This record gives sequence, C-alpha cells and structure tokens, in this order.
Amino acid sequence: GVDVLSIVRGFGLPDAFGEKALNQAKRCAGEVSEADRQGRRDLRDVRMVTIDGEDAKDLDDAVSLTVKEGRYSLGVHIADVSNYVQENSALDREARERGTSVYLADRVIPMLPPLLSNGICSLNAGEDRLALSCLMEIDPSGNVTDYEIVESVIRVDRRMSYTQVKRILEDEDGALREEYREFVPMFEEMARLSGILRKKRQGRGAVDFDFPECKISLDRDGRPVEIRPYEHNVATRLIEDFMLTANETVAQHFYWLELPFVYRVHERPDWERMEKLDIFLKNFGYHLRRGREGEIHPAQLQKILNGVRGTAEESLISRLLLRSMKRAAYSVECAGHFGLAASYYCHFTSPIRRYPDLQIHRIIREFLRGRLNENRIEHYREILPGVARQSSSAQRRADEAERETDRLKKAEYMQDHLGERYAAVISGVTARGLYVELPNTVEGLIPVSRMEEDFFLYDEENYALTGERTGKTWRLGQRISVRAVSADPFARSVEFAIDPEAD
Repeated sequence: GVDVLSIVRGFGLPDAFGEKALNQAKRCAGEVSEADRQGRRDLRDVRMVTIDGEDAKDLDDAVSLTVKEGRYSLGVHIADVSNYVQENSALDREARERGTSVYLADRVIPMLPPLLSNGICSLNAGEDRLALSCLMEIDPSGNVTDYEIVESVIRVDRRMSYTQVKRILEDEDGALREEYREFVPMFEEMARLSGILRKKRQGRGAVDFDFPECKISLDRDGRPVEIRPYEHNVATRLIEDFMLTANETVAQHFYWLELPFVYRVHERPDWERMEKLDIFLKNFGYHLRRGREGEIHPAQLQKILNGVRGTAEESLISRLLLRSMKRAAYSVECAGHFGLAASYYCHFTSPIRRYPDLQIHRIIREFLRGRLNENRIEHYREILPGVARQSSSAQRRADEAERETDRLKKAEYMQDHLGERYAAVISGVTARGLYVELPNTVEGLIPVSRMEEDFFLYDEENYALTGERTGKTWRLGQRISVRAVSADPFARSVEFAIDPEAD
C-alpha cells in the first residue's frame, strides 16, 4: 500500500482523524432515541429500500415509491448527518478540511469517521434512522407538481445492490424475483418513473454522458488482477434519476426563498474550445451550431452523443465533449447547471461524503425549525462563500488523486501483460506521438521513436500525424492494433508500439 500512500501524501489528503473528532464520533448514540424522534415525520411504515454497490458501507440515501392513478409519490430519504455533526465541532472542522470522501483503488479516505458514516449515519436495513426526506408528487410527464421537505425518522426495509435490482428488472432472474416478490412491483414502477424523468431531462437538452467508468480489482496484496469498464445499468440510472430530481427540487425551493445556500453550478463552455472541437467533429460528419446569441445549447452536444451511440468512436467523442466543457463547482450564486440543462441545482443527497450537502442540511433544518433568523442568515452569508471555495478545491484534489491512483494501478497491471496485442483506439494526437486507449480503459503513448518513420508532419487542427516516408496518416478516433512494450508504475505511464503483424 506504500505506492498509493505516496499519492495520498503527495496530494496532502488527511488520512487520519484527530483524537477529538474520534471521541465525538464515539459519543454519538448507537441507536435513535425517543427524544431524537420528537418533532419528526414518522415514515417508518413507508416501504423503502437502499440501492448501492455491493461493497458500499456508508448508505446515505433510501428511496420509496407509490403510484396512484398514474401519479407517482417519490420519496428520497437522506441520512440526517447534521444531527450528529455540529457546526464548528472537531468533527465539523475535519469534515470541512477534507471536503469530500476520496475513493482510491485500494482504500477509501472518508470525510467522516467510519464509526459515524458506517454506523448511526448509515441507513442500515431494519434500524431506525434520522433523515431529511424530499417527498415529491410527479405527474405522468415527469413534472414535480408538489413536494415537501421534512425532517423524518425512517426504517429501511431492504438493502439492495445495483446488481440485484438489475437482475430483477433486466435479466428477470426468477429466483431473485421470488425472493423479493413484495418489492418487485415497486422496482418496476421505479424503472418506469426513471425512464420518464430521464426522457424529460433529455427533452430540455441535458447532456447524458454514458461512457464506461473503470473498475480495478486488486488481490490481497494490492496487485491489480483485472481492469474492466464499469457499465451503467437500469439500477444505477434509476438512483441517479431520483437523486437528480431531489437535488433540483431542493435547490429551486431555497432559491425562491432567497436564503443563503450552496449550489452546484456548471458554466457554459467557451466557444473557442467548442470551435476547436467542431473542427474535429466534422471528420465524423457532425457540426456544432450556435444559437441566436452565439452560445452552444447542451441539446447540441446531446444530439451528437445520440448520433455516435453504438459506434466505434462513441467513447472517444464522449470524452472529448466532456473535456471541452468547464468543470462544475460549488457557488453561493444559483448560476444554473449547463450539463444538466437545469436552472437550479445543488448537492443535497450525500452529506456522509460531501461537505456542501452537510452544510445545506443545516440550513434546511434551521429553516424547518423556524430558527433561521436574521443573525443566522447573516452568519451563513459570511461563511458560505468560503465553504464553496474550499469544497470545490477539495473536490478537484480528490478527482486528481483518484485519477493518479488509477494510472498507477493500470501501469502496474500492464507490467504483467507486456508483449500482448490489443485492439486500441487513438485517443490523442501530439507531436510526441499517439495516445491510445484499450477496451479496458488503459491509456498509453506510442512515441514517435517507436514508429517506423523518418519524420512526421503534425496537423494540430485536424488531430493527425503523417509519416513523411510512407505518407501514412494516423487520426484521432482511428482503430489500430498495438502491443504493450513497457510500463512504469512510478511514472504512472504505459508505452505501446504499433503491432507490426497487423494489416
């Protein structure tokens, strides 16, 4: 684990909690008391489930759904972490410094001590838990027609995994459908509502990036034994659609109350970057059109994603579109979310692992309890800009550490596969050579020194490299056969060569 620890240290990630924070976590009750339930909506008789990855331990969201005369009553129930992590406590100070949980290949660096995040703040099945619930009424077209945001006490009926729900809904696994027969009708209605919400979101122009993420499996010694794409399925999309809907509903509610809040914003992309992307897209027969005011609408990007779906260049163009957009950030200004084509958006659904969610839970609870007086409003106006900046910075740091760890483990994996041949796609073209990506998401460089040419002409505008001797041209998105020739975990790099035996 020293290799990953070096990355942890290099990024300054705090991986140990202070004694005061740990003592506070220990003092939190192991179960919900009668006093804790006072003043809360009792939803313990509402049928609900958590749906997470198989190895998840911090279960911070549960969902419930009933349908009557074609109208959906969707409940998104989020662990009330703010009940246990008081503002300016040792726990709170450490959570703010961390900003987010960090998910590395061989470990999780949590925002809160596991005693809390895996214990009283985790929505474990069969146990009473405190929550903030967003209870939404949704019509058959996917419009939220009414809603309530309430403090609640809940009791999850079943802890489900994405794989189980996928097998029930997509694979129609008879044994699982029998085991969870009382929940199957709810899952089927959830899948229907998910489709409605997704269609509505896409109809307004939201960009739906659906390229595979990377799943790295390690052995007991931390060595990578398998790298494969982690595909989205009906269960992951279902939870995503419900969480997005709750996040938008909460953000819109507090925007119109004109109270201090933390929003998740995503600015429009710069046209200069889009123009460069447009030049490349023309090689595939696509074109970006500007609106009347000279801006790109997200629907334009989604149209291209729809056009490349199922093609060889889908993954490449999806990644290029993503890289051409700005990075989302936290802000006290409700500037909208370009990628989601949403006017109002916040992060409400993960207070266990994201500090902005925890912070806005405090605001919500104070508002619901009538305690958000002028002094408290002024207090939040003073501190929230700093919270937004710190959280944005912490999120960028976590993302970079996760990418570096993945690159390290991928290079380590390729050390055991040198000389093997792969079908690859050219994912980058530079004067140095060609970057290629394998189907398992491993990326590496074919340096010009390994290409049998005397001299190359680099066409930056068209993302192409042409050999002077043979006249052969390699372009972004082109499929080629390669073999792995070297891998350096220390440098986190992999080198390939074009397969000489390929046609």
